[in-house]
Amino acid sequence: MDKTILITGATSGIGSSCAHRFAKEGNRLIITGRRKERLESIAAELKSKYNASVEILAFDVTKRSQVEKAIDSLLPEFRNIDVLINNAGLALGLNAIDKGDQDQWETMIDTNIKGLLFVTRAVVPMMIAHGKGHIINIGSIAGREVYPNGNVYCATKAAVDSLTKAMRIDLVTKNIKVSQVAPGAVETEFSLVRFSGDKNAADAVYKGFNPLTPDDVAEVVHYITTLPPHVNINDLLLMPAQQASATVFNKI
Repeated sequence: MDKTILITGATSGIGSSCAHRFAKEGNRLIITGRRKERLESIAAELKSKYNASVEILAFDVTKRSQVEKAIDSLLPEFRNIDVLINNAGLALGLNAIDKGDQDQWETMIDTNIKGLLFVTRAVVPMMIAHGKGHIINIGSIAGREVYPNGNVYCATKAAVDSLTKAMRIDLVTKNIKVSQVAPGAVETEFSLVRFSGDKNAADAVYKGFNPLTPDDVAEVVHYITTLPPHVNINDLLLMPAQQASATVFNKI
């Protein structure tokens, strides 16, 4: 494909799988995240396995100054970004609104909404100057359906859904595609982070059915970018076969 792909939250899960999927096809990769050592390890693996050209940017998407500094530091050969995958995001806690941890609320809002905005704002002018681009926002079934105790997390993913639509309207005259991939249950570090490292609680989320894997989501993200220039998938809801809605599963 020979495109330049920027992936946020590339240190694990869907972001890491996207990095592998795009590197496999000969693309240049810009992988970002907070864990520099993890980024270095992934970059080394991509170079060894696919002979990929990889740039790493270690920064926190919630810090606007860090985002701007990191994007400004890109080498010339990485500045014509063809695809931005806004993947960085997280859920924290699973409490009713009257018992919610307000620090967790702020972290989810800062990461899932403001982080996506900060990165997009830094990258889009480069796409406009380049004359083309494709933004893919990783949403969630939680952005379509609110579930018990999901309150703030669901609200942040509903914001991603709205922002995706708004970006598409704002950028339609700029030759920039905007897509959303919204997965259902994906087995990653997601639940481990949500439950503050409680592995038993995290494992219970995926018990009794076959959840999506990060590779499943990466395959769909990659497919969207392979369509002809005149074709765009605006919105794609991706679910495990045993999941019918945010709360309805066929668990065996």
